Amino acid sequence: MSASQEELSFTYFPENYRWSHGLLIGLNTAPWGGAEIGEINRIGLRLKNCVGDDDAWFREWAREARRVEDRGRALVGEGRTSSGAQYLQRASICYHVGERFLQPKSKEGNDAYMRGVACLRDAAKFIKRPKLEHVEIPYGDTSLPAIYVHAEPAKTGGKVPAVVFFDGLDVTKEIQYFKGVADLAARGIACLIVDGPGNGESIRFRQLYLRHDTEHYATPVYDYLAARPEIDPKRIGVMAISLGGYYAPRAASMDPRYACCIAWGAQWDYQKIWQDRFDRLARADTPSLSVATQHIAWVLNASSQEDALKRLAPFKLDGVVQKMSCPFLMLHGEGDEQIPLLEAQKCFDAVGSKTKTMKIFSREEGGYHHCQIDNQSICSAYMWDWLEEILEPKRA
Repeated sequence: MSASQEELSFTYFPENYRWSHGLLIGLNTAPWGGAEIGEINRIGLRLKNCVGDDDAWFREWAREARRVEDRGRALVGEGRTSSGAQYLQRASICYHVGERFLQPKSKEGNDAYMRGVACLRDAAKFIKRPKLEHVEIPYGDTSLPAIYVHAEPAKTGGKVPAVVFFDGLDVTKEIQYFKGVADLAARGIACLIVDGPGNGESIRFRQLYLRHDTEHYATPVYDYLAARPEIDPKRIGVMAISLGGYYAPRAASMDPRYACCIAWGAQWDYQKIWQDRFDRLARADTPSLSVATQHIAWVLNASSQEDALKRLAPFKLDGVVQKMSCPFLMLHGEGDEQIPLLEAQKCFDAVGSKTKTMKIFSREEGGYHHCQIDNQSICSAYMWDWLEEILEPKRA
């Protein structure tokens, strides 16, 4: 194998894409306090001899999470709240990374998931900067759980811009917070991280399944932010990650009040993507997936692969993104194994915005895998630079 073909990403389980990707999700939260490399390495070492056993994956991550959580709560009890909060933040990520592969979902898994939610919620009581506020977004006869990250430093006068940050297919608002959102807040931009239908708490505990018409929930989310007295309604952007490359462009195209849009990972025709995956599975050719195959049927409330494909039929951006008019940023990795670069280009070319940028991360610079899982920091820096230019947080 030539040097140009060598894998440049940290690959903990070379024989299993999904497990390596999952471990990186946890590991890449380290720059923002979501992980300790040594703790995650201990988990990985215990899993080396059972690669592919998702029950073992859950067991070892939950085991480490509980150990870290217990230490954090003990520190809080001793009055060492800052140190305790650090431990609780890391425990939150361990719980959620561990639970993500469980299919079908179980009471044990759901309990662990909620421990992860509670850990970050409790840590937030002692985190001084940025300020985290757990909120509920009115949505029909229910609500959507979200974390509101206050802009820092807070302005004494004037209003601040904000960004709505939706999930992907398989991440959570807790994981998303540790993808550099604190750095965004430090630039003076608030962030509302939302578990939309099909994601996080919304599907696990509220039975809100994935839907194609993102505007159905993106519009009330905008309304919630615009009503906050510190937020400038004319400077609210929307972004989302992975499958969120469908959510965010759809939201911005259907609700023109959004001031800008970031697709962190591209989508174009999601039904086509899953048809290809199912075809490969039928040939015993394992596609690169970040979750268990059953996950897609679960979030859609589908009874079979055929039913899932039927429900995915409207998940297409052609005829939608042509309506977008706000500034648009698309990020993609040239070596993305989940979504082909060609699909990203189709979407970008169709976007109707006059101001649009496509950033393709190369092998040489890093960030060339799916949603820059191989180098989170350079990606978040690029996005926040762009948002700072578009939303102008320093403007009164």
